Amino acid sequence: MIEPRPVAGVIALMMSALPAFAAVDDQVVYVDVEQANVVAFVDEMVEKYDFDRDSLRDVLAQAEIKASTIDKISSPAERTLTWGEYRKIFITPERIAAGVSFWRENHEMLERIELESGVPVAKLIGIIGVETYFGRITGNDRVIDALATLAFDYPPRSKFFRNELVQFLILAREEEIDATVPLGSYAGAMGRPQFMPSSFRAYAVDSTGDGKRDIWNNWADAAGSIANYFVAHGWRSG
Repeated sequence: MIEPRPVAGVIALMMSALPAFAAVDDQVVYVDVEQANVVAFVDEMVEKYDFDRDSLRDVLAQAEIKASTIDKISSPAERTLTWGEYRKIFITPERIAAGVSFWRENHEMLERIELESGVPVAKLIGIIGVETYFGRITGNDRVIDALATLAFDYPPRSKFFRNELVQFLILAREEEIDATVPLGSYAGAMGRPQFMPSSFRAYAVDSTGDGKRDIWNNWADAAGSIANYFVAHGWRSG
């Protein structure tokens, strides 16, 4: 859940910055692990979070720098569309019907989470519907690519995304996930509720008791995590 914003002068800043990538061919570029800001990042992860240097360098070297990601975050729809335009996207007969179907198919799980958290089913469904069209649109970008691109090659918001990259690598270790596998949005938002890595670590929950917080494939974990996010931010029943 993130609202990227354009920043004045981004083109000038980007042109003055040293690119943190190494060209492999005309189509794909990867993070250059010898680049100064990448070296500093690796040093921090090793010293502060006890990561293995060689393993981390190997993971980062597999991350692709995506020009399309920088293009999208420089002109996000959130800053160009009016509410009336957004309303046409989110409130349609098709999306409403999809929400009803989702509710019917998952009513027992949703009602359990409402009972446990105090967050109404309708609120949970609303968030899921807006964020990913009930799981239909969760993003096709590798999270490692999105975050590495924005952390190392987008100066206007590098601090924010550098921290999200830290959080993502830590959560991959905690959840025993291959960091090169998870998919998400161009800004690194993940899974069915579109949590940023820092939100995942803070608010994602295991609602099934299987020892995993799987917001990519498990509807109970996704809905339970949304409810926990609400509660942690002050939601009160009624």
